[in-house]
Amino acid sequence: MPIEFTHVPGKTHPAGTAVPFFYDFAETATKLGLVEDSGFRKIVVDDSAGLLTNMDLAAQVLDRTSSLEVVLTHWAGVVEPTVAARQLASIDRKSGGRLALRMISEPLNDDDAETRPVGHTVIWQRIDEYLVLLKRLWSNDRPFDHEGAFYSVKGGYVPRKGPHGADLVIRMGGQSGTALKVAGRHADVFELAPGSIDEVRQLMERVRGAAAEHGRAGKLRFALPVRIHQGAAAATGHKAVDVAGPPAQAALSLLAYAALGIDEFMIVGVDTPREIATVGRETIALLRNSLARREAEVPQPGAYAPRVPQVARAAG
Repeated sequence: MPIEFTHVPGKTHPAGTAVPFFYDFAETATKLGLVEDSGFRKIVVDDSAGLLTNMDLAAQVLDRTSSLEVVLTHWAGVVEPTVAARQLASIDRKSGGRLALRMISEPLNDDDAETRPVGHTVIWQRIDEYLVLLKRLWSNDRPFDHEGAFYSVKGGYVPRKGPHGADLVIRMGGQSGTALKVAGRHADVFELAPGSIDEVRQLMERVRGAAAEHGRAGKLRFALPVRIHQGAAAATGHKAVDVAGPPAQAALSLLAYAALGIDEFMIVGVDTPREIATVGRETIALLRNSLARREAEVPQPGAYAPRVPQVARAAG
């Protein structure tokens, strides 16, 4: 399967103002066109205004593009599963199936804190139950009742399913055993934490092990957040692998990660029209051409040995 590229917009304007990527839609429309034409297949919607805004922005982005897939950042606890299931199915249906759900962990709200201890395990247990309910609502042919640790559903039913039904792509991440257990059960795409080649390989092995417990080891795809620098890499606050140097060197650095079996690079920090166009025209094109050449030389998928990248490190 060819490598895919996902655009991850910054939550603030690149000029340093408090205006997020999506809020000036005249400017955003131009950027979306560039993203779509520059080799990116997906775009992440993760606005600082929160979940409900993300849903609205996802619908607008899908309306204004023809092929771009939207990765909608989402978390449990803001809206009830029955409401979320209807809204997400509607967005996916109107877009022709171009929606993916990116589940992240968020603290439980104050009301929950009064009735049960708030901790890492509890948060992931809630995500697990939430996803189970979403999938049931996207696939059931008659209303059902549910009484769980976090949710109570009476007559749960979504009459108009999305084109994927319960197979809407679910994306998750994490590093703890608890997070990996839930991701192993539900995730179609696992978003890796930044790290060295060996660290990323080890995390991928742990994720596959967790998925194998549910018979899903071969169903997972892996995505890696990457920040591309034209010059020397500098310390940043982004949780992404830093790749520095001219386009050919950046592409070579990413080849080493692609050889691990990574299917997708999530490009962070490319927000201006010039940056988007340059990365698409140079780094993405070079990486795709290099992968195509190596696959032609060694037909067996994943059998080629990557060259050692000159610059590739994880940002703190």
